[in-house]
Order: sequence, then C-alpha cells, then structure tokens
Amino acid sequence: MKNYCFHIGIDVSKLKLDVNVLNIQTLVSEHFVLKNDVKSIKLFIKTLIKRKIDICDVLFCCENTGIYTNHLITISTDLKLDLWVVPAMEIKRSKGISRGKNDKTDARDISYYSLRNIDKLALYTLAELDILKLKMLYTEREKVLKSLLIMQTSKENIDFVNKEILTQISKINSSLVCAIKKSIKMIECKIKQIIQSNEELQKQDRLIKSVPGIGDQTSLYFIIATKGFTAFPSWRKFACYSGVAPFEYSSGSSIKGRTKVNHLADKKMKSLLQMCAMTSMKYDAQIKEYYYKKKAEGKNSMLILNNIRCKLISRVFAVINRQTPYINTYKFAS
Repeated sequence: MKNYCFHIGIDVSKLKLDVNVLNIQTLVSEHFVLKNDVKSIKLFIKTLIKRKIDICDVLFCCENTGIYTNHLITISTDLKLDLWVVPAMEIKRSKGISRGKNDKTDARDISYYSLRNIDKLALYTLAELDILKLKMLYTEREKVLKSLLIMQTSKENIDFVNKEILTQISKINSSLVCAIKKSIKMIECKIKQIIQSNEELQKQDRLIKSVPGIGDQTSLYFIIATKGFTAFPSWRKFACYSGVAPFEYSSGSSIKGRTKVNHLADKKMKSLLQMCAMTSMKYDAQIKEYYYKKKAEGKNSMLILNNIRCKLISRVFAVINRQTPYINTYKFAS
C-alpha cells in the first residue's frame, strides 16, 4: 500500500471548495478556500508544487456530491492525481459523536478520514466517456418521463371542469404531451446511437438482454451503475449496492431479528429488478417453478421475489464474465 506524506480533505459545494492540507509527519493542518472552477483548482495544485510538495505523495479525498465534484475529477484525471471519492454517509458515520458543523471542520474531518481509513482506499477511476453520456441521457429521460406523468394528470379534470375551459386546457396539454413524447424518443434514439457506436457496450447490452426478464431500460441501467462492469468485483457486491442482499440482525441471546435487506441502496436499480423479477416469472419456466415451490414451503412472497432479483443479478454477471449469451439449460433437463 502506498504511503502518502499529505492527506488533503476537500469539502465540495456549488461555489467553493474548502481544502484541508494535513501533513502526516507533523500532523499540522492548513486550511484553504478555493472557487469551484478549473482555474482555481489548477492554481492550488501549482501552489503545492511551489512548496516543493511531490504530488505523487498526496492523497486527495472528497465526498461524493454529484456534479459539483466534476471540476475536481477532471483535474485529477488530467494531472493523474490520486483522488478518493467517498460517500458522504460513510464519512459522517465515521466521525462519531459530533456537535455542530461548518465547511472548515468538514474538510479537516475528510482529511483525517482518509488517513485513518487508508486500508479502504479505492482510487477514483473516470468512467468511459460513452458511459458518462449514457448516464446524463438516462437522467434527462427520467426527468422528462416525470413531466409527462404530471401533464397527463390533467385528464382527471374532464368530469369536473367547464367544457369551454376544458377545451382550451386540453389543446395546450395535448401539444405539450406531444412535445414531451418527441423529446423522449430523441433521447432514446441518442442512447441507442451511443451503444451501437461502442462495440463493447453493444456486446454488453446484448448479453444482458439475453437473460429472460431483462429489457432495454434495465440493461442500460446495469451498464451505467456498474460503469461498464468495472466498478464491482462480483455480483454479490452489486446485490448489496442494489439493496437486495439480505443481512442478519442479531445481538447476543436477546436480540434475534429477522434477516432482511438494508434501506441503503440504489432505489432505481432495486425497482427495475423488481419489475424484471415479475416479468421473469411469466416467461422463465425455471423461475416460475422456483417461485411456486418456495410458496408451497410457506415462504413470504417478497422474500421469494428478492431471491429472484439476486438470481437475475448473478445471471447478468455470469454472462458478462463468460462473454456468452444466457443459455436456458432448464429446457434440456429430462
């Protein structure tokens, strides 16, 4: 494991970055405030170099704050800096009992987190450009779909609004609905173009959809969530990320809770897997038989469906690892 001389904790917000530079030898900290833009971050890196600090011996650590970390990620990728992007919840829970907060102390806490938890280090790797494009397009599609659902609620006014007013509203509403549907088609067309232009993504998409019950949208989200199947070493890790892995809840001899999934999960992935599980029960004889077998044993329906979700994840990772489509061996069974 690499030994860093400096741990730099960065508290990221929309307009500024609070930076805490922690010297490991002296355990002395320095606080800086930068604008959250490319120019200011580059100037800060130059300042470190002028102080004769070897950038190779520096670990930069920040919370995952979505798009606000983009400038920092871009610079770290261009200059090949060691950047560790950590979920905000993990840093918050590692602090223990704390009272009050501000950006300066948050930056300091992040730098100390990176020092104390160096054994958990997972350096940030920039996802392939096409995957980033797919992520942005998928996000936009979700927003537009929500808008479509909101616009379609105007139909509820039919029996309760004056006909003259309703006619005027309906014209406006129908034109907006048409425009939104066109936007959705454009986004989906762009997504298909990106996948078809990238040989690796095209192959992954084809392999994922070979698993019974998995369609276009779930296949797309699998690619985005796994960063092209580079972010998770095994299907079990991804099942945990998706919120379908069961965990024991017990303590001593007095607390014996039931095994259940954790609410900390990618809720979108979880809901997509739920729909896939329901679909696979209709079109996959093996899954259907498994469901009714467990149901006859007295198992809860949601528990069985959760097991099916795990099965689907394991099948997807299996076809990706083998690089061959899913083969339904059940139909060859005697």
